[in-house]
Amino acid sequence: MASKPFTPEEARRIVQFLQTPAVFLNMTTDWPALHWTVEHLSACLTERLRFRIGKRTENMAPLFETECSYIEATINEFLSWTACEDKSLVGPFSDYHCKEFWAYADYKYIAQLFQDKPAMFQDVVWSDFGFPGRDGRDSTLWIGTQGANTPCHLDSYGCNLVFQIQGRKRWHLFPPDDTHCLYPTRIPYEESSVFSRVSVVHPDLKKFPAFRRARVHTVTLQPGQVLFVPRHWWHYVESVDPVTVSVNSWIEMDMDDEARVGEALTKTIVCALKSTPSLDNNDHWLNPTEDGVSSHDENMQYLNLAVKACMDKSRDDTDGMTSLADQPRAEVGKRDSSGLLKTPASPTFRVPFGPHLIPVNLAHKPNCTCSKDTSCYRYNDLSRCQSTAQDEDESRSVNELQRWGQHAHQEAESPRTSGEGSGLHISTNDMLQFLIHPDVITLVTRLMMSRQRELHS
Repeated sequence: MASKPFTPEEARRIVQFLQTPAVFLNMTTDWPALHWTVEHLSACLTERLRFRIGKRTENMAPLFETECSYIEATINEFLSWTACEDKSLVGPFSDYHCKEFWAYADYKYIAQLFQDKPAMFQDVVWSDFGFPGRDGRDSTLWIGTQGANTPCHLDSYGCNLVFQIQGRKRWHLFPPDDTHCLYPTRIPYEESSVFSRVSVVHPDLKKFPAFRRARVHTVTLQPGQVLFVPRHWWHYVESVDPVTVSVNSWIEMDMDDEARVGEALTKTIVCALKSTPSLDNNDHWLNPTEDGVSSHDENMQYLNLAVKACMDKSRDDTDGMTSLADQPRAEVGKRDSSGLLKTPASPTFRVPFGPHLIPVNLAHKPNCTCSKDTSCYRYNDLSRCQSTAQDEDESRSVNELQRWGQHAHQEAESPRTSGEGSGLHISTNDMLQFLIHPDVITLVTRLMMSRQRELHS
């Protein structure tokens, strides 16, 4: 077995302590999945996959998944299309010239793709990062062409490990504290994803002036490298090379239980308002990744189950990444501004940045959109990027909400971002921007959980 720069125990400890994105090098040199190029996968996967199609543009608005086209095609047909040059197009991609459009087979669960080839699950070795038993069954596959992208968003649950296999992908990442600069929205609605209304590579700074203050961290992920994305970091991802392949795994964390309550609350509100017949409810508000619209009774049942699970878990003595017994008593129960349990104080442990672990740098300008790669792989002081840890209490939640209210007021005074009329007209989507803003949902969730604890104490 090839020598690794970090043992599984060391890698897990690093992931546990990291509060900003970082790239692991030389951790996957012996992973069989390194050979999962598109050519290799075309021989393993003969059934059709769903590809998302987008037009190559430089619009100042994000291209959400509800605005894309979709086709079903095999990987062989995808390969033929990428080499189309000026030849006549045939097959599923015939309406989309490869020079004008990009294609993306995203969010493909490996457990489903290779259910008849379970041996391939072992090709992805997340146990090298200290997660024994985690492999391809707990991962998703992403295949795209140059320009294929995921709109800027944050994931409500867990942290993320991303393994780049073929080609390069460019990542734009923003810390949780910059949420107000990214103008969050839940329309289109996707469970566990909060989208940004800003096109982060071509921002409209007249509509979204606060984006000037966003602190973007950029990195171009190379084959063989693994990117760690901390919990609640915003990210926009774009394929740089003609063909890219990557695999990721979301690592669950115990604080996800409270987030699931917030997600259940969000879904209940969105479905109740957007499924009601209305003159302005004629948009494509449900993301194609969702199975359909749940009834209000189903959503309320899920909300109650999420609350019960969170209540039950709060009685446990452990968290998802480390035992609370390993933390200093003063640190137990404290959280930083991103919702993570504070990293336990340790006089002996420092994140070992160096040739095998590279911090993702803060770009030179907050709203830099230049093509130059600013991820210079220099060892920088991350303290200026770290979120300031504060005690979690109701007064802090109220202060956060008041601060968000000030930003919302400033946004309301800026030019309108929708084409739904002018003046004092407020649409359903406008109302939802306030009702299900992440800070509002967090506050309501905490108040709701606090009330439940009082009732059951």
